[in-house]
Amino acid sequence: MTAAKCFPRAGVATPHYLASAAGLATLAEGGNAIDAVIAANLALGVVAPYFCGYGGDLFAIVWDGELQGYLGSGRSPAATTREAVAADHDAMPVLGAHTVTVPGAVAGWFALLERWGTRSFGDLAGHGLRYARDGFEVTPAAAPIFEGCGPMYADFAAWHDTYGSVAAGTVLRQPALARTIEVLATDGPDAYYRGAIAEAMATAAQAGGGVLTTSDLAAHGGRWETPISAQYRDVEVAELPPPTQGVTALEALRILDGFELPGDGPARQHLLIEAMKLALVDRDEHVSDPAVMRTPAELLLADEWVERRRAVLDPEHATAPAPIAAHTGGTAYLCAADGDGLLVSLIQSNFLAFGSGVHVPEWGINLNNRGSSFTLGADHVNVLAPSKLPMHTLIPAMALRDREPWLVFGSMGGDSQAQVQVQLLAHVVDDGADVQAALDAPRWCIDPSNWQMRAERGFAPEMIDGLEGRGHAPRPAPRGDTGMGHAHAIARRPGGYAVATDPRAEGAALGL
Repeated sequence: MTAAKCFPRAGVATPHYLASAAGLATLAEGGNAIDAVIAANLALGVVAPYFCGYGGDLFAIVWDGELQGYLGSGRSPAATTREAVAADHDAMPVLGAHTVTVPGAVAGWFALLERWGTRSFGDLAGHGLRYARDGFEVTPAAAPIFEGCGPMYADFAAWHDTYGSVAAGTVLRQPALARTIEVLATDGPDAYYRGAIAEAMATAAQAGGGVLTTSDLAAHGGRWETPISAQYRDVEVAELPPPTQGVTALEALRILDGFELPGDGPARQHLLIEAMKLALVDRDEHVSDPAVMRTPAELLLADEWVERRRAVLDPEHATAPAPIAAHTGGTAYLCAADGDGLLVSLIQSNFLAFGSGVHVPEWGINLNNRGSSFTLGADHVNVLAPSKLPMHTLIPAMALRDREPWLVFGSMGGDSQAQVQVQLLAHVVDDGADVQAALDAPRWCIDPSNWQMRAERGFAPEMIDGLEGRGHAPRPAPRGDTGMGHAHAIARRPGGYAVATDPRAEGAALGL
């Protein structure tokens, strides 16, 4: 008789092993899934500042017996105008103070802890504080990210003072960031949004030509929202509503739910790609701050809308829609689950790499560049405007079977996030694949600015030939390409969880 497989009763997965270790230690000390994921995130913002940090945004879906959603994105400054930015730029800039929106992560950490946490912020910040104060060794995997960002942030002296000489083997110490963590632990979020930290962030942004003020920071508040969902085969997939692109993943899945997906070959991949194109086009046209959206997310998921979109999908030939705005990004996705059935899917980001380039030297904070998601097109739904939420690529996700959580998952990667989610679900739902095997499988990604497709090495030659025969032009990408996203997942199993991490990151999937 074969012995039953024993699964961990709790677990955590993140894109950096030190952050995962912080989360596992929290679970081992009796903390719950929320405690663990926040401990991991607080460490991750120190050891992987090129993905996320204390000047970014945060989104989460939590299962506590019901689905709960938290949207922690910030608004553009109240004094922002499209005309002022357009006077100096032909298109919305990618970097610089004009791209800074109010950071929402700090408020999000405290909001999640207040609702579900069993440990204080100070207790959970211990690992991150130690790495900031005493330092950690930068690995050969991380060093090229620091080095590669140097030219991008060439005009930002404060950034270079902190990160410009980092190389493999460097022990990176961030004493100013340690100070921020200590102040948050003693004074809470008010110190960040209304105190000395707020004053320093506003000053740094204004010195770079931005218009962020302490009033903008003081006005910030996260939002509790019920996740939106759609059926795909026998699972209910839950995402966050706008301003996130969660509806994009759901629309693609709804379109695909009307097809019998052939075995994992070119015919299937063609359908996935074409469904994603349709959903991305709709995202560009419709998704923004929900207060200004002319087409609500519910309509984009309605039967009539989905059937019309499905009808234009050619199952044999690739299409080339008009190019739309592309959204690259860094971002960190992490997840945790505990023995009491509390599960959390969380994503946290500066947006692109370290963010805007505006570094707050007194506090070691990199301000995000989420505002670069806006457009300067005056008639576009996502046009830059005062006190507005930008369209957000961040989409933590969860899937339920029989009204019980079955899979917690998500990925970094800007435009590729929804694409990775769709490919992952095709593996685990349609094929019944092991979740780690699904993360290990080669991926493709399409760029909506030109609809070019990149495919990781590892796809069979007949797969590539079949896609080319349908009119795709897949360009080869190295196996393990970070542009294909860093996805992590936790699957519910009898008596515990299967915890999985993406081989494209230097993360860890840990359980106890």
